[in-house]
Amino acid sequence: MQLISTRKCMTRDVGFNGNLFGGMMLAWLDEAAVAFACCECQTPRMVTAKMSEVEFKKPVRPGQIIKIYGKIIKVNDTSVDLLIQARRHSTYNGSEKLVCTTVMTFVRVDGDGEPVPLSREIKEKYKNDDATK
Repeated sequence: MQLISTRKCMTRDVGFNGNLFGGMMLAWLDEAAVAFACCECQTPRMVTAKMSEVEFKKPVRPGQIIKIYGKIIKVNDTSVDLLIQARRHSTYNGSEKLVCTTVMTFVRVDGDGEPVPLSREIKEKYKNDDATK
């Protein structure tokens, strides 16, 4: 998996119980994943179509660093599926603990928001790539 974003949990990002607000984490995942999808698919027009179930496994507290990783797992005609992970990073020893994982689908769209095919080059690049399986 490729590192696609790094965030620091700030006091403004926490909910009532003092942990990172789940909606904030979802926004971070979406922002990092769409940027990754745009870069990998060589187009600025990708929109979020779907996010699979997200189970929060570890809490995130203010001051902690979150690293978000991504990997293309499937390329379709107009869309791409990404495996996305958020991990809590320790600046003391470099260890990471899984916070959450999801699969997200992004669709390439035109100026009217209608789906358009990904380029042939992108489809070929990931067609036989073992990393996408």
